[in-house]
Amino acid sequence: MAQRAVVIGSGFGGLAAAIRLRMKGYEVTVLEALDQPGGRARVFRKDGFTFDAGPTVITAPYLIAELFELAGRSMDDYLTLVPVDPFYRILFQDGGTFDYVGDEQRLLAQVEALSPKDVDGYRRLAAHSERIFDVGYTQLADQPFDRPSEMLRVLPAMVRLGSYRTVYGMVAKYIRDERLRQALTFEPLLVGGNPFSTTSIYLLIHWLERKWGVHFAMGGTTSIVGALVKLMGELGIDLRLNSPVVHIEVANGSAVAVRTEAGERLAAHVVVSNADPSMVYTKMLSPEHRPRHSDHAVERKRQSMSLFVAYFGSRRQFPELAHHTIVLGPRYKGLLDDVFTRKKLADDFSLYLHAPTRTDPSLAPGGCETFYVLSPVPNNRSGIDWKREAEPYYERIHSALEQRLLPGVGESPVKPFFLTPDDFEHTLRSKDGAAFGPEPILTQSAYFRYHNRSEDVRGLYFVGAGTHPGGGVPGVLCSAKVLDRVVPPAA
Repeated sequence: MAQRAVVIGSGFGGLAAAIRLRMKGYEVTVLEALDQPGGRARVFRKDGFTFDAGPTVITAPYLIAELFELAGRSMDDYLTLVPVDPFYRILFQDGGTFDYVGDEQRLLAQVEALSPKDVDGYRRLAAHSERIFDVGYTQLADQPFDRPSEMLRVLPAMVRLGSYRTVYGMVAKYIRDERLRQALTFEPLLVGGNPFSTTSIYLLIHWLERKWGVHFAMGGTTSIVGALVKLMGELGIDLRLNSPVVHIEVANGSAVAVRTEAGERLAAHVVVSNADPSMVYTKMLSPEHRPRHSDHAVERKRQSMSLFVAYFGSRRQFPELAHHTIVLGPRYKGLLDDVFTRKKLADDFSLYLHAPTRTDPSLAPGGCETFYVLSPVPNNRSGIDWKREAEPYYERIHSALEQRLLPGVGESPVKPFFLTPDDFEHTLRSKDGAAFGPEPILTQSAYFRYHNRSEDVRGLYFVGAGTHPGGGVPGVLCSAKVLDRVVPPAA
């Protein structure tokens, strides 16, 4: 009888892990707590409007294509990815804009229009980010990082690349214009990091986008989930919805089964968790089986910020909009201090506006627009009462968007709804309502992040944003690639 692998959670990490494990010869069962697959990448459909719940920026599409190629299929037969141009439009408080694009000459023209003296500095910064990418991504992203020797092996290169500097500190070394500094440092927020404290390793995101572009899946990100689920069905992978796991059973130091909330016991030779490692260690494993991950050890970790996400529509269209817009507020560092350090809900905000109907009009009724607006907010260590604050916070955001970006947007034809840190904590079961697991500071990256292979329990593995290499769709998909190196083939 074939050996069984149980995967906890069907986010991108869990879906990718299931496919990779199946190709290693395991019988695979995926247990999803929610009523649909996708985890944070699930979908909301209301009154003819389609809203992706979570990730909307697709980079490094080869990582998705690989999953189909492993099974002898072509991704193009399952979904359609299209490039987005510009990657992002950045709107500054003074009304100026910056289109971040892939074409170097157009990008340099954008830099020159804002700050001619920074053109050469940007060239040197881009070259530096490429060198970081060549080490931090090409050499490390799909490698296990659970032994000190692996950290020592790459330490000299990381020091040479200035990994002790923050993202903002590294950009400021090359760029003098403050608007450009902001435009070139917001990307760590997409993986849960404060550019003023996140290691400059994460500048690799800039080159990753330059190298492979930014893409959108027609039908929304949920179409990627649907394509992977279809492939899983063809491969005989068992996906069970409404099946939250509450306990991982350990015998003689090895994971041997999982138990669901309904009381079902599934024996397993391998358990792969796409759930938040902080929650798995403290809620799903008995204390005697996790000496390295006691409640105290987990509590000491710095969790990332959270997100407030609002979903709404419009009865009119805004053809001048970019697909992705970053709306920067009056403060940058001060606002991020409020979010990450002071953990207070500020009066001002910076926003990411997703307008998917710019690329795929089918996501809204005729003549309408579908919108998703995201604001970084403190995680739930803040004590903010989101039941009281969510509605007025949305009203302030909506008013700001109407003034700066969406004139005459009017009342949404679909009742607006929100995700708050409470949803991240209770629905998505994330420690402190953090949106990206542990904050990606230097002492919580690579070897210092949760390991893909548990040090406490044999046969237990982790994929997803909380483990190495970190958040974002490429990071999560790479975490599943690590399994190819650490999980033995089925007997």
